[in-house]
Amino acid sequence: MKSKKISQIHGGGGEAMNELLSEILSEIKNKSVKGGIGLKEMDDSATIPLGDKNIVFTTDSYTVRPLFFPGGDIGKLSICGTINDLAVMGAKPIAISTAFIIGDGFSLSDLKEIMKSINRISEETNTPVVTGDTKVIEDRIALVINTSGIGIADRIIKDSGLKVGDKIIINGTVGDHGIAILANRKGIEFETELESDCAPLYDLTRRILKYRIHAMKDPTRGGLANTLNEFAEKSNLGILIDDEKIPFRKEVKAASEMLGIDPLSVANEGKIVLSVGNDDAESVLKEMRKSRYGK
Repeated sequence: MKSKKISQIHGGGGEAMNELLSEILSEIKNKSVKGGIGLKEMDDSATIPLGDKNIVFTTDSYTVRPLFFPGGDIGKLSICGTINDLAVMGAKPIAISTAFIIGDGFSLSDLKEIMKSINRISEETNTPVVTGDTKVIEDRIALVINTSGIGIADRIIKDSGLKVGDKIIINGTVGDHGIAILANRKGIEFETELESDCAPLYDLTRRILKYRIHAMKDPTRGGLANTLNEFAEKSNLGILIDDEKIPFRKEVKAASEMLGIDPLSVANEGKIVLSVGNDDAESVLKEMRKSRYGK
């Protein structure tokens, strides 16, 4: 890595983050359980083979500004993100942990609202929050949430599974979360409110696992562009995309132009990208549309 200091660019996905991870993970030698997926693969979750099943394990830390935004808050974001990282590996989420790093002077009422958001998603997905931790620090930081999750899967779906002739499918419009956050910070308003797409997606993924899903990922950091690049690089294949067929809300396009941002590179928190066997693509679309999160 050229720079000897870590900056915000290293946390945004893409090449800079990959360089940082390559640099620091070289210090870790024991990166996976025998027969499982671990740090080397850089997938959404790790896997631990257990008989004829797989335990799936993931962890992530969440910061966002503002903490409350159109369509959600940091609590909803944290539990949805962890559930989705399990779901895209082909797993059924079974338990969540939450850890809070709270800045001195943080509002108790805000914290309770954030906890209510976590509870709503926990109940919707029947994924209990079973353990956690709390630290209060003297720092300018307002709130950081770390969530870890475990799930169970019969078949693991990896980033590297693309096949020649696959179809690429996404379950809705692109760029909603990232652009909603940025527009909110900048005070950009529209006739209809632009909201984050933050949502738990296991209800969607569980419906399609019987089909030939060769790769599946939630396009969070680095957006759709980074997800497709990861698919292609890990599978050693090229992907041909017709950009006219990528769905955007008109508000996202307008805000992107105003902000000078590529909506393909901003985070989505309620979307999954699939690489599906050509013969199964229509069946997968039909099943996805049965879920409230499939469009």
